[in-house]
Amino acid sequence: MTILPVIPTSPDAPDAVITRRRPAMPPRHLADLDLAGRRAAVAELGEPAFRAQQLSTHYFGRLVRDPAAMTDLPAASRDRLTSDLLPTLLTPQREMACDDGATRKTLWKLHDNAMVESVLMGYPDRITACVSSQAGCGMACPFCATGQAGLTRNLSTAEIVDQVVYLAGVAASGAVTGSPPRLSRVVFMGMGEPLANYPRVIAAVRRLTSPAPEGLGLSQRHITVSTVGLVPAMRRLIAEELSVTLALSLHAPDDDLRDELVPVNQRWKVAEVLDAAFDYAAQTGRRISIEYALIRDVNDQPWRADLLGRLLHGKLAHVNLIPLNPTPGSKWDASPKPVEREFVRRLQGAGVSTTVRDTRGREIDGACGQLAASELTVVDAGGATADAEVAR
Repeated sequence: MTILPVIPTSPDAPDAVITRRRPAMPPRHLADLDLAGRRAAVAELGEPAFRAQQLSTHYFGRLVRDPAAMTDLPAASRDRLTSDLLPTLLTPQREMACDDGATRKTLWKLHDNAMVESVLMGYPDRITACVSSQAGCGMACPFCATGQAGLTRNLSTAEIVDQVVYLAGVAASGAVTGSPPRLSRVVFMGMGEPLANYPRVIAAVRRLTSPAPEGLGLSQRHITVSTVGLVPAMRRLIAEELSVTLALSLHAPDDDLRDELVPVNQRWKVAEVLDAAFDYAAQTGRRISIEYALIRDVNDQPWRADLLGRLLHGKLAHVNLIPLNPTPGSKWDASPKPVEREFVRRLQGAGVSTTVRDTRGREIDGACGQLAASELTVVDAGGATADAEVAR
């Protein structure tokens, strides 16, 4: 059972609630605004409206994030425009690669020293970016490194988009060998619960899928938004009339276990969460992705596979089984391969489309939150010297 947080009171005024300061959001950025908003912002700075098109073409069309490279802007205008509309949002702290360079993970420091992660994954036919929507996460799932770190704050729309623009630039450089040099897919499966940062995530989706130069011009059908099951937000998403894929992090088909693994299940039970997911599928015609992390001796029993099969039989849904990427010191571990195969066999026998996710990034703290957690541990242990060593 999850223990809900207690609001502390002042010892000098025991009945007064201490108000926590709201985390400071970053300064306004080009990617926070649609094209009309950018034109208005440029006009406020005393510049002609067409400068908004120039900035947008550099950032979204050419994937240029460095103002110094925008040489078609007069120097005085460039300084004024970029200081107001292209502030530095993300500063790389560590960049690591594995899988012969096909998987690349970046740890970012934000303006308030919060840490987030993003991952670029190359395949023969595509390149996918996995991005964070929050610094930390408030959902408290016990097997997740991010969930155990707690929530620091929501990311701004631009902080989300800037991760993608940076990774798209890496892809365009040809650094991901064996893959096409164009980012084509984005999954909101990094740090945080996307639907808990609903308005900014939806704005980011619209920015990523708007044609250049207003946005990156990605297909909505190549965007995946995950959730642990925030039912009101899921139903709100239905009304957006988007065609993104909805990924539901289920992890257990029964309420007894899911109450423990996904504490928000204490509010919205499995049946209610699945109903909302199926309604999304019916409205959009898009197959739901059921994310299920297989955990040894916890949720990998044959009877749970059978129950999941019954719940999903005949539904527009696909099960994505995830071999757990264990975090250091955790009691949770991945299911053995024979158990995994039996789980797949039972689901497929029930007529449910099922695949096992390709495991990536174990050598580089691949599970969301691991790299940030290890960075904070190094900094805490070594202070400023350690911080300087890893900020390369």
